[in-house]
Amino acid sequence: MSFLHNLDPRWIENLYHRWRHNAQDVGADWQAFFAGFDLGETGGAAASTCLDPAFALKQSGVQSLIYRYRDLGHLLACTDPLNPCPISHPLLDLHNFGLSDDDLDKVFHTRRFIKPQASLREILELMRETYCHSVGVEFMHIQNPDERQWLKERMESTRNRPDFSAQEKREILEKLQQAGLFEEFLHRKFLGQKRFSLEGGETLIPLLHAIVTAANRLDIKDLVLGMTHRGRLNVLANIFCKPLETIFAEFQDNLEYAFVGEGDVKYHKGFSCDIAPLGQSELHLSLASNPSHLEAVDPVVEGKSRARQDYYGRRGDAVLPVLIHGDAAFAGQGIVAETLNLSQLQGYATGGTLHIVINNQIGFTTLAPEARSTCYATDVAKMLQIPVFHVHGEDPEAAVYAAHLAFEYRNRFAKDVVVELICYRRQGHNEGDEPSFTQPLMYEKIKERPPIHELYAQHLVDEGVFSSDDVEALAEGIVERLEKALEGRQAKPDGGFHGKWKDIQRAYEPADAVVTAVDAERLRRLSEELIQIPKGFALHPKIEKFIQRRYEAVMQGEDIDWANAEALAFATLLAEGHTVRLSGQDSRRGTFSQRHAAVFNMESGEAFIPLEKVAAEGAVFQCYNSMLSEAAVLGFEYGYAIESPYGLVIWEAQFGDFVNGAQVIIDQFIVSSGSKWDRMCGLVMFLPHGYEGQGSEHSSARIERFLQLCANDNIQVCYPSTPAQFFHLLRRQLKQPFRRPLVVFTPKSLLRHPACRSNLDALSSGRFFEVLADQSIDAAQAKKVLLCSGKIYFDLEERRRELEREDVAIIRLEQLYPLRTDLLAEALEPLCEVPDIAWVQEEPRNNGAWSYINGPLARILKRHPRYVGRAASAAPAVGSHRLFKKQQEELLDAAFGSDSSNHE
Repeated sequence: MSFLHNLDPRWIENLYHRWRHNAQDVGADWQAFFAGFDLGETGGAAASTCLDPAFALKQSGVQSLIYRYRDLGHLLACTDPLNPCPISHPLLDLHNFGLSDDDLDKVFHTRRFIKPQASLREILELMRETYCHSVGVEFMHIQNPDERQWLKERMESTRNRPDFSAQEKREILEKLQQAGLFEEFLHRKFLGQKRFSLEGGETLIPLLHAIVTAANRLDIKDLVLGMTHRGRLNVLANIFCKPLETIFAEFQDNLEYAFVGEGDVKYHKGFSCDIAPLGQSELHLSLASNPSHLEAVDPVVEGKSRARQDYYGRRGDAVLPVLIHGDAAFAGQGIVAETLNLSQLQGYATGGTLHIVINNQIGFTTLAPEARSTCYATDVAKMLQIPVFHVHGEDPEAAVYAAHLAFEYRNRFAKDVVVELICYRRQGHNEGDEPSFTQPLMYEKIKERPPIHELYAQHLVDEGVFSSDDVEALAEGIVERLEKALEGRQAKPDGGFHGKWKDIQRAYEPADAVVTAVDAERLRRLSEELIQIPKGFALHPKIEKFIQRRYEAVMQGEDIDWANAEALAFATLLAEGHTVRLSGQDSRRGTFSQRHAAVFNMESGEAFIPLEKVAAEGAVFQCYNSMLSEAAVLGFEYGYAIESPYGLVIWEAQFGDFVNGAQVIIDQFIVSSGSKWDRMCGLVMFLPHGYEGQGSEHSSARIERFLQLCANDNIQVCYPSTPAQFFHLLRRQLKQPFRRPLVVFTPKSLLRHPACRSNLDALSSGRFFEVLADQSIDAAQAKKVLLCSGKIYFDLEERRRELEREDVAIIRLEQLYPLRTDLLAEALEPLCEVPDIAWVQEEPRNNGAWSYINGPLARILKRHPRYVGRAASAAPAVGSHRLFKKQQEELLDAAFGSDSSNHE
């Protein structure tokens, strides 16, 4: 039974009389309600019944009906080209509102409607036409009343129906023909080759064309697009204007010498171009390369867009991010929700992203009921309180209209918006697949569907907009262009570094000549600037002491700890005009309370960031606490870094182990993008690593995994052991003539270890040394050589002092990759005859650097070194602190003992 039947008419009448006596005596909603019924103001038939309690209930029901259609009208929308349109829904039946067909011609008052009074018939007609035709809209979950009202006014005033001119309809038809005939041409000429056809979803092309045109009209400078495989070639050909000759040459595999490294399949590749669709200023289009982890590109596009916005000094009105998703991936992959969650965060917002979901109603062979637990594939997006437009995939005019409305909303409110194009997949998952094996009924329907461009062409002919001859001539011109391009398919793609990257060297080379030292006096001046806190700023007493100690260490020229060296590296780069961006979980303070990049007024809570003061003009220091995500935030920073060749872009893990959550970004982008797509970047990853008895999840940053991914000088993997080394390493990252991702295993306990300190002289002279030879002993007296990397050095050095073993040399390998075998051989040359040479690591035998370093050491030494470390283990560390200490003691005993049982 409807809630209306639970209302007592006498109660309503009493409420009305109270309102007549004192309007403020009832709530605001009832004030507005009764105002519409006041006899002296309304007049007419409706007024004569205003005191009728039964009519008042119907009036209330009409308002509820309007609300319900706005809220649930999408459930009656005709958006699925493969199934009949729904004609009723129980939640929208009239009887649920105390109404019936007998009320259709009665006139009711309306609130926040396009007219103050209307018959129920008129109201139903407008609601159904607006919300129940080719565009179904979800927007009433939005809690901001201004946004809801804005959407209502725009949709109900047009009834969500486009009103396009003949020229606009011609553009839509031409784009549909380009899309459809391109796919048909590829199917004929390259039969059986994978292309992830757009057939069934060709409406995407006029939809994207509308967005590009609107962006150019608003003088947006850049449009950054990320998308999956399906339709990528079509988008490249018909939106990005990639030469058809090049696309066809890729199908013929005629480009084996035209790419750098290994290259990638054609439906993964990115592209960029400049276009001026309206003859106005140029719009730069950039399509991000994307691997088979479909949605992993989402945060990369956001990072690229944010970097470009920062470069322009403008947010959403300069750069437009657009993401195209598949329905199964949008609903199924968690990185979608992570990326959506970035959209309104200070350090990651991009002024709103246009999301286009191509809903093929199937994954590979998996239907929606098997793929998600939600009504729509897009339901996860509603967490942002943004509108979602569900559009019939064979109604291109509705799709273009929805794109315009979505774009307008994004620009007005600087928020994301979703357009779901409900269509189908004509060729199956790929062109070699047989979809009727698993979905025979669906594909029987698809076989009966004519191509979308033919459907729309016939619609325009029936409308009298074009003749059949006009349509045919347009199609013939497109096919002729395709045929000519096929004849000239020897064209090669445009390669090389351009724009901001034009002066960056592609090849890796050792950095022996790179100058990273900074004059001591300049370091003192910068340190003095960093200690200047605004007058009246109430610092926490401990932070005040912290800052003072850091300053005094620089002034005295000794006892500079890790975080101090980091701050000095940042300060020097900022002062030289380089932007520094640091992002991660709790990065402002630092997980171990070591950084304090931002300090806070204890009375007002206001933040102050000292490093911002030292930046030269054009440089910015950015330090953001990220949301609790690894994959999306690392992907974002990767995207930011590939747009920032002269900036230091850093992602910091809370603990190094947490990088496991971002393995896809590492594997598919960071370590391989140079080889696959000729995309270099200088992204830095800080991964706290070290064994302190904190269990398996707070010990290892998985050194072994990164080393397994190393080849062809693709990344740099470093485990520095001193603050000075860290200082020079960070500066080297921007001073080298090339760019490579840098993985840094950073310390935890060493942040406060009294032995892990550097003098100012070490920062004002020297450089980053990939290998640190032992200068403290006489090589001729050595009886044992211990090679190691990182934190374990301090344990070994302490044990050497305790044992007074002046016959033990300790060599530190500070850069694991690219391995400087020349420097390592030089350090080992006077020690090669020492009988006991061992590699020492904290990690288990099957982890750490052992498997990687054993071979190179054996080649240098002409024999295998001894292994000293923990036994192989499924978990990287034990959970018992007592057991950890026992293992650590055994490890040190084995390093300095004569036991040879661990020889390889």
